[in-house]
Amino acid sequence: MADTKSSNLLRTPLFELAQSQKARFTPFSGWEMPVQFQGLKLEHEAVRSHVGMFDISHMGKFTFAGRGLIDAWQKLVPSDLSRLQPGKAMYTVLLNQEGGIIYDIIFYLQDIQESAQKAVVIVNAGTTDKDKAWILSHLQSGITMNDISQEQALIALQGAKAVSLLQTLATEDISDMTAFSHRTVDINGHDAFIARTGYTGEDGFEIMIAPEAAQELWQSLLSAGVVPCGLCARDTLRLEAAMSLYGQDIDETTTPLEAGLSLAVHLKDKGDFMGRSILEEQKSSGVKRRLVGIEMSGRHIARHGYKVIYEGKAVGEVTSGTLAPTIKKAIALAYVAKDLSKVGQALEIEIRGRLYPATVVKKPFYRSPHK
Repeated sequence: MADTKSSNLLRTPLFELAQSQKARFTPFSGWEMPVQFQGLKLEHEAVRSHVGMFDISHMGKFTFAGRGLIDAWQKLVPSDLSRLQPGKAMYTVLLNQEGGIIYDIIFYLQDIQESAQKAVVIVNAGTTDKDKAWILSHLQSGITMNDISQEQALIALQGAKAVSLLQTLATEDISDMTAFSHRTVDINGHDAFIARTGYTGEDGFEIMIAPEAAQELWQSLLSAGVVPCGLCARDTLRLEAAMSLYGQDIDETTTPLEAGLSLAVHLKDKGDFMGRSILEEQKSSGVKRRLVGIEMSGRHIARHGYKVIYEGKAVGEVTSGTLAPTIKKAIALAYVAKDLSKVGQALEIEIRGRLYPATVVKKPFYRSPHK
């Protein structure tokens, strides 16, 4: 493998371990990341049927502390964070004034004591610097933000066997942890922040831990038979589960209501927040377009940027597409006009100048029997 470090790509604390396992690498959001280890199909199927692990240390990691922390964050997101109790987390989005998604995040609440409210926020790898600057510019004084992106590694352990496997390395019982719960536990003799979250549609954990401890944990998981997985499998897994990718399926030109993220919008339960007026208008009059799931009639793959056609006219655009390894069908996400977004709607996708039949289907494309 050619050394691409001269191009100033960042490397995670697990880079050399992945390199020793003969991973193939690719530039991704300024990082040199493993794209495949033993092959897409094997890695994808390992997560669906057993367990796999991903190095996601490139993601942004922030901590927050201070009086009025929850109230301050309430003004930045459309979700009602006051619903959270310590040890719980919520997926949400930060919006611009037009209701567009600046980025999506997971907000982990650690403490709600008024004098010392604390939280952890994980953000998209490609927008970490932008996210940090935006948050700092909008948070009220008295709240401390600490960027620990370079100080902590992050491993995603995903699959049906994830809980039982991680339990063998933890000193306390973690089987009672529910979805989107989190806590700090001892893993291999090291403090680790673990959350029952993921980006694959399967059960599992995301584990934030110091770099050297992460290297030890990676080796322990390898010895236990966990399959290392790259970005290719992460993408096909999340797409089968119809999870949006920032920069492709959602961005500053899309609102959460257009993107099918209405569960993150709590208009009735909270006060003013960035972009509220736009979302209220869309809620009242309806959106003009929607992000839908599409299934191709054959095995032709609808890629990002391909046009969606109806009665000879372009009515939308594909944002993500793949040949799904689990369901063995060509699937895609696409924005289409609202009146063409119903399940069962027949459409066509333009692929290299030719039209191929497709149908709007219910999301997600795959639901795990293990969750």
